[in-house]
Amino acid sequence: MTDPRLDSLLHDCPGLRLKTDPADLEHYGRDWTRRWTPAPLAIALPGTVEEVQAILRWASARNVAVVPSGGRTGLSGGAVAAHGELVLSLERMNKPLAFDAVDRTLTVQAGMPLEAVHNTALEHGLIYPVDFAARGSCSIGGNIATNAGGIRVIRYGNTREWIAGLTVVTMAGERVELNKGLIKNSSGYDFRQLLIGSEGTLGVIVEATLKLTDPPPASNVMLLALPSFEVLMQVFAAFRERLQLQAFEFFTDRALEHVLAHGAQAPFDEVHPYYVVTEFAAGDEAQEAAAMAAFEDCMTHGWVSDGVVSQSDAQAAQLWRLREGITEAVARYKPYKNDVSVRISAMPAFLAETQALIGQAYPQFDVVWFGHIGDGNLHINVLKPDDTADAEFLTQCEHVTKLLAGVLSRFNGSISAEHGIGLVKKGYLDSTRSAPEIALMKAVKRAFDPQALLNPGKVFDL
Repeated sequence: MTDPRLDSLLHDCPGLRLKTDPADLEHYGRDWTRRWTPAPLAIALPGTVEEVQAILRWASARNVAVVPSGGRTGLSGGAVAAHGELVLSLERMNKPLAFDAVDRTLTVQAGMPLEAVHNTALEHGLIYPVDFAARGSCSIGGNIATNAGGIRVIRYGNTREWIAGLTVVTMAGERVELNKGLIKNSSGYDFRQLLIGSEGTLGVIVEATLKLTDPPPASNVMLLALPSFEVLMQVFAAFRERLQLQAFEFFTDRALEHVLAHGAQAPFDEVHPYYVVTEFAAGDEAQEAAAMAAFEDCMTHGWVSDGVVSQSDAQAAQLWRLREGITEAVARYKPYKNDVSVRISAMPAFLAETQALIGQAYPQFDVVWFGHIGDGNLHINVLKPDDTADAEFLTQCEHVTKLLAGVLSRFNGSISAEHGIGLVKKGYLDSTRSAPEIALMKAVKRAFDPQALLNPGKVFDL
């Protein structure tokens, strides 16, 4: 530690764990985007709320920028530290704090991995229902900071719906309790909801009180093969009409090819252009019969070419792997990701226009499509060819994203459905939010962080 500012930090916060080795700076200074070269000042790993307070007071006094850090599984550059910022990692603050059986809430530290939250809830006979593929790596604090969605939004909603209270440390080092687990609270502004989805730009989330619920009824997983993109919404409507859907996810043959190359098992003898994996309540014969009726109806209309339904938990996991394994399978290609959303009712027209745009714009690139069709969220992953320079690839992708932002604006959609704006989508924020909205956002930022030291440069520039 050669920077004298770090000596003063240890003086203000005795016993604080700091990392300054180059490998640690690289590891903690980036997220899954891998686009920016990490260059943090150091990595601070507090173990208590009091240490977080001391760190932020020190940073405010010495004008040092701070990047809050969870599991860094984000895909928008929201956790990148590339300009000498201090990374404040919550990974040591990873424990459950309290369970309330009457309120059915679980209070945890912000660095607790999502999978550990799931397991702790199950120990009490309940579930925390927000879920996605990065559950073993992401942290609950990061989930809250990005209002993460995932694979069961169609049934349970986003993270926002499951947060009963937050403990936040402001840039001034003040500890603030937000909502305190109340169900009803009309006593002024709800800063809890403001912090959810704020991407670490307003305060550092250190603890969260999570709502829990009953485990879902027994469910089955069905994989469907579709002959064309155009029938996707008809299949969704047919299944939603008859079943209590837990999830409804689609992906393409290109996505499946990458997952199979990564070790998954082929579900059908033939290759089909599009696939849907859906999970639905199937606790009795009537529900199972309804599922088969939906399947047969789709087959009759020519909307579905083939299908398989899980016969065991192991087979259900195999079918889910075909969808959840996509991100990991394509990671080596440094994919350029678009994560967009429109209202479900607008999805058919939006899909048609977007497919045409992407097909014309990327004829030479491998484009992997998948998404949470049941909640209007589409993921478009453009894979970088090995013989294309990073800068050239990025330039082409940014040009198409600008066109895509224009389409989204016409459809009143969002350029970021669940990954956040971060650095990646900052230039397209005005396609989703109006000028008065952005001005209000900046005013809120100044109120919480007058020196603009907390996750600076993310979401917008001041």
